[in-house]
Amino acid sequence: MPKAAPAKTEYEAVIGLETHCQLNTETKIFSRESTKFDADNPNSNISPICLGYPGVLPVLNEKVLEYAVKACLAINCQVAPYSKFDRKQYFYPDLPKNYQISQFDLPIGEHGWLEIEIADKQNVEPVKKKIGITRLHMEEDAGKLNHGGSDRLDGSTYSLVDFNRAGVPLLEIVSEPDIRTGKEAAEYAQELRRIMLYLGISDGKMQEGSLRCDVNISVRPVGQKEFGTKVEIKNMNSFSAIQKAIDYEIERQIEAIENGEPIYQETRLWQEGSQRTKSMRMKEGSSDYRYFPEPDLPPIEVAKEQLEGWKAELPELPVAKRKRYQEEFGLSAYDTRILTDDRSLAEYFEVAISAGGDAKQVTNWLIGDIAAYLKNNNQTISDIALKPEILAELVGLIDKGTISGKIAKEILPDLLTKGGSAKALVEKKGLIQISDTVELEKIIDEVIAAHPDELAKFRAGKTKLRGFFVGQVMKKTGGRADPKLTNQLLGKKLQG
Repeated sequence: MPKAAPAKTEYEAVIGLETHCQLNTETKIFSRESTKFDADNPNSNISPICLGYPGVLPVLNEKVLEYAVKACLAINCQVAPYSKFDRKQYFYPDLPKNYQISQFDLPIGEHGWLEIEIADKQNVEPVKKKIGITRLHMEEDAGKLNHGGSDRLDGSTYSLVDFNRAGVPLLEIVSEPDIRTGKEAAEYAQELRRIMLYLGISDGKMQEGSLRCDVNISVRPVGQKEFGTKVEIKNMNSFSAIQKAIDYEIERQIEAIENGEPIYQETRLWQEGSQRTKSMRMKEGSSDYRYFPEPDLPPIEVAKEQLEGWKAELPELPVAKRKRYQEEFGLSAYDTRILTDDRSLAEYFEVAISAGGDAKQVTNWLIGDIAAYLKNNNQTISDIALKPEILAELVGLIDKGTISGKIAKEILPDLLTKGGSAKALVEKKGLIQISDTVELEKIIDEVIAAHPDELAKFRAGKTKLRGFFVGQVMKKTGGRADPKLTNQLLGKKLQG
């Protein structure tokens, strides 16, 4: 007998994310300069403190500590009662002090977790998974290098440094290597962003660098305990890029292993144009940053009373809101996910519900016609003139039979751009639905009399023509005929 082919090795990825979240404080972490993003005026928000001049002393911005503690609580980290700052030594042109004030062995938060939900289809219940979080710590950002000119070999002929970003407060959040796919990594990053936006501590704008993710990824045969050789991926400015870069890198590493090629410990960049990763620099081992305690900043002690006060200020977070919407309003996991993705949208929804709007109908309008309008006009829910109370009023007019859904769609653009009362607009335009049986019967009789050939065909068995008669009634009434009552009356009239 011929020998059976060897079983194909199955591989799994081991992925961890290092996420830098820029805080939206008005001033920098250790000085009074503005944190405003201003690409047009480089080196305008700087001072001797953030540039590290001799003799200057940093002072911790208390708002940064507050935001850090709230972030720890939101991702289930243990808040350290005692932590400290350290100097992380390295040399780079955009680092004015040649060290970065960060936290090393005693960070503000450790041992947390974050729950993600993975769903591939609209009506499928999402799979939930907890991703461990190793630590959260505070640190200052570096400046930014802007490369200019062009050279066929190096790509640029000169570089300029902008220190506006130097000293901007950051939270670095390091996950456990619990992630296995690009989709899980993208969802983890999105959920982390949602939480920061709900807390109001960051704007989460990846295109401006307010949220930056570095991915560490290796692959190994399924069942193997030891990790493979780790590769770092940088330069990803969207959640889609995170997923695509990881998926590409998993395939690249598996292919290399099966071809007997080595995997090098290196940093790679994601190239959006070619949809692939490219080697940036090799890493022979962990960098030795020669950390030592920051001598100019005292240790941090978070009092129990202060911790409880900040904890009491936490809003309802996305995962809790999703669960409540499903249980309280009977909404699907898909609907709740869209509603809670943006805190402003969730708040709009809740005001509309409080004003008497049916939860499912309000949801349908928000994730349907209103969402389409916002996307087409590049707006947010805060930009429209339609108030949530008026959306509830509009839904109520449909429920009462005052107007049809078709009429509601016709007046929606006016409400979105001009605002005002839905009921008043309906009355002004003369769009109140015709629900009087006598009036409708008269209109139906006129329509049937005007189309004898179609009536004969219907009675001869071509029942699909019923839709034709409904359409004619709607046309004659300008869409104001009560659809349900129209169908009932037509059914009797057409049968003779």
